Amino acid sequence: NCDFRSLNKMNFITRLSALCLRKSKMQQRHQSSRRPAVPLGSRILTDPSKVFEHNMWDHIQWSQEEEQNAKEKATENSLVKVQLEDQEILPEKRREELKAEERSSEHTKINSTNSFSRKNEMFEEGEKYWKKNYEGGSTSVQGYVYNEKQAKSLTDNPQGKNCGEEPGRLESFPGSDATYRILEVGCGAGNSVFPILKVLCNTPGTFLYCCDFASGAVELVKSHSSYNSAWCSAFVHDVCDDALPYPFPDEILDVILLVFVLSTIHPDRMQGVVNRLAKLLKPGGVLLFRDYGRYDTAQLRFKKGHCLSENFYVRGDGTRVYFFTKDEVWNMFNLAGLTEVQNLVDRRLQVNRKKKVKMQRVWIQSKFRKPFLLSLNNPEETTERLPYR
Repeated sequence: NCDFRSLNKMNFITRLSALCLRKSKMQQRHQSSRRPAVPLGSRILTDPSKVFEHNMWDHIQWSQEEEQNAKEKATENSLVKVQLEDQEILPEKRREELKAEERSSEHTKINSTNSFSRKNEMFEEGEKYWKKNYEGGSTSVQGYVYNEKQAKSLTDNPQGKNCGEEPGRLESFPGSDATYRILEVGCGAGNSVFPILKVLCNTPGTFLYCCDFASGAVELVKSHSSYNSAWCSAFVHDVCDDALPYPFPDEILDVILLVFVLSTIHPDRMQGVVNRLAKLLKPGGVLLFRDYGRYDTAQLRFKKGHCLSENFYVRGDGTRVYFFTKDEVWNMFNLAGLTEVQNLVDRRLQVNRKKKVKMQRVWIQSKFRKPFLLSLNNPEETTERLPYR
């Protein structure tokens, strides 16, 4: 029975990996919407004269000259940095005021009606700022924008404790009866959520959590005809806010999807985000990661004056993007206590056949696992019963 369950889990993870790849393809605007004639990853360019016969070629090897040219372009577009005072989403003074107000709720019991009203005002202010400056861009820009759900969470739980800190006192939570749980971070409008839900509805005992920074995106997910709270819980969450609790305990997730999300976060905060997500995984749980790689065409196309810091840029719509190496990715997840299952550079050649333009695409694709603990009675065996620390 154990072997059968393990096999089912591995098959499920394989299907989720395929869904992640499908999501990443949706994000590449220049790629044809036609279904590929050959399986993903198996179209190899062996004859350069046929480069414009297809939209995408897999497993591209760069020459030393191409590598050097890419480095030079990245160095050139990084010479002029964005001024520090222009890098904040909210003015520094207002950002500190919001943070101070949040901290004060930990020490003072405020009338719930007045407290909710004030945080609703903060939400409206942040929402206006978002719509004015960033609407239509990435939903993972980090700032201090509150909505009603976050305000209620702070009111009901003024200590800001994670619900996983005292699991014995937690009677129920969304998905508490499930035996296999998945979290997608940065779900957006649900490009991956609903394909996953199609699998879940035929797989008893499974449950999907999905979160996004933008309340509008989460509302789109919840209003979709395929959304069902019986096997899915969508919620607003800022992954950079360590004090903001998740709606479930730590160490209960089997899979976390982190696809084109980490690159939107400031490099100084990435490790904290990864550390927090690692705590959510149960021993043996896996984190599936895919994001932009160093010297991707998107990085080389930036003009001077868009660089925030090394390999970190701001787009014209105000959203941010970082370009990783696989060593950086390995270091982050290793420091969080996860072990490598897969960590590779996915290089592809994307072409515009009409304009005869070639684009070198680079992504990092990884899978990291939270280790099982060795059994105290038999060091050669592992167990899921002991909590991972």
